[in-house]
Amino acid sequence: MPKQRAPYDRSKRPLGAARLDELALAYVARFATSRAKLMRYLSRKIRESDWTDDIDAMAACEAVADRMERLQFLNDRQYAVMRAGAMTRRGLGARRVKAQLYVDGIAPADSGEAIETAEGAALSAALGFARRRRFGPFGAVAVADPKLRERQVAAFLRAGHAMALTRRILAIAPGDEAALAALDDEAGLD
Repeated sequence: MPKQRAPYDRSKRPLGAARLDELALAYVARFATSRAKLMRYLSRKIRESDWTDDIDAMAACEAVADRMERLQFLNDRQYAVMRAGAMTRRGLGARRVKAQLYVDGIAPADSGEAIETAEGAALSAALGFARRRRFGPFGAVAVADPKLRERQVAAFLRAGHAMALTRRILAIAPGDEAALAALDDEAGLD
């Protein structure tokens, strides 16, 4: 006879400042994060729990985030550079990087360097995106269907690339090694 599990207890569990600090430490140890993302996580934990301390819950969140910054577990500028680099290597454009940093709660003062780096690597990111998706010069055959071409342009735009750059890459026919080599040279790729 199989064992039956006890039903999940949906009652709110008690949460205090000490446990909040432990949750924050575990979160920053596991994930690279920004201050705003940590605050969202801690706020959610407070909403899901029964707050037991005398101090205000949001003040406790601020204190925990300040402590994590003092210990250098949080650094929004470094997070922005890391996140922008990872997104650029995946083939995403500067607009998409900028939008993601905004969602992650990075202030414009902290995201400036990361966005400049992403804008500088726009061509190589777009070429990487085209290579992964087998668009333009990386496709098997030239695209004659206007609807398919429109879908490819839309994919580039959703990835955050500029329209001019998108059209420039998609204009190269598959097998045109000279044009592709010129783009690679311009992007600084091998």
